[in-house]
Amino acid sequence: MTYSVFVGAGQWVGVVDDERAQGLFGFDADQGVWQPISDGLPDNLEVRYIAVRPDRPQTVYAGTHEGPYVSEDGGENWRALPLPDGTPAEERVVWSICLDPNDPETIYVGTQGTAVFRSRDGGADWQRLAIDPPEGTLKANFPMRVIRIAVASHDPDQILVAFEIGGLVRSYDGGQSWESCNGTLLQMTEQEHLKSAIVSDNEIEGMMDSHALALSPGHPDTVWLANRMGLFRSDDNGTDWSEFGIGRFSPLTYARDVRVSDHQPDRMYAALSVAAMSDAGSLYRSDDFGATWQRFDHGVSIDSTLMVVAESVSSPDRVYCAARRGQVFGTEDGGKSWQTYQLPDGVQGVYALACA
Repeated sequence: MTYSVFVGAGQWVGVVDDERAQGLFGFDADQGVWQPISDGLPDNLEVRYIAVRPDRPQTVYAGTHEGPYVSEDGGENWRALPLPDGTPAEERVVWSICLDPNDPETIYVGTQGTAVFRSRDGGADWQRLAIDPPEGTLKANFPMRVIRIAVASHDPDQILVAFEIGGLVRSYDGGQSWESCNGTLLQMTEQEHLKSAIVSDNEIEGMMDSHALALSPGHPDTVWLANRMGLFRSDDNGTDWSEFGIGRFSPLTYARDVRVSDHQPDRMYAALSVAAMSDAGSLYRSDDFGATWQRFDHGVSIDSTLMVVAESVSSPDRVYCAARRGQVFGTEDGGKSWQTYQLPDGVQGVYALACA
C-alpha cells in the first residue's frame, strides 16, 4: 500500500539504549493504522528526516544512519542513493534533506558534522560541498550536525544551512563559497534572557542551537530561524537578526520547527515546547507571515516536546505534527478536527515527519 503520512525515529540522549527509538513508519488516514517500513532499508534503521517530492508525491526520500534512500512507489519499496565512495561513516548519518524548489531533481542532504552533499540528477551522483564551521561553533555532548537546509525559490544559487550547534551559513554562488550568518546572533547573547548553557560551558550555546529555518517565495529576503531561545527573523537574507518574541502569543517558546506552507506563502507553522525533553508541546499557525500566531492544534494534549510539523504537499487541509515520545496528531480538514495516532510498540525518539 502507499501512505499519506511518514514518521521517522532515531536514537536520542533520553533513550539512547532503548531499541524502540528508531525506525520508519507509514500511515494512511483511511486505514488508521501505522505500518513499519523496512523493505530495502538498512537494518537497525534510524531516520531523522523525510521529504516528499511536491510534483511527484509517490517519491519519498528518507535520511538514514547509512545515507539517503528513496521510494518511488509511495513508501512500499526503497533503494539507497549512495554518497561518494570514501565518505566517512559519520558523514553518512543524514540529518536533513532539501529538494530545490527550482528543480526537484536537485537534492541536498546534510549530515553529521558540517557536510552537505548535492545531487543534480535525483540522487544518482553526489558532490560534497565544503563548509568550514562558522564562528560560534561549539563542542557539545553530541556531534554537530546539519539540521536544516533551504534553497531560495527565486535564486537556486542562494543556499542557507543551519547547524546544531553552530548557527547558520549562507552561499550566494551555489555552494562554492560560504559565509557566516552568526554575527548578530552572537551579539544578541549579551542579553541575559538569550544566554543558555546546557551541553557546554558557553552561554552563546542557546543561540547557536539551530533547529529549523524557513524561506517563503512571497518574501524573498526574509529568513525565519527556530532555535532553543525562540523564533528569530532576518529581513536581509541572514545578515541581521531580530528576536520575534513568540512569547507574546505562546506560553511555550522553545522552538523546534518552523515551516512555510507550500500552498499559501504567507501561512506558517511553528512547533513550540518547554525544552528539548519536556512534558508539553503546542502547534501554532500564522496566516500573515508571522505577524500574529494562534494555537492550531485545538483540543490536543501533547505530553512531550513537539519536534516537527508537516503540511501535505497535495492538500493544505492535511497537517500533522509529531512529539518526541511517539504521539502523532493530524487534521485532514484544515484544523477543524484533530486525531491522535500513537506510534506502535512504544516507539519514541521522533525526529522526522512528512505528508504526501
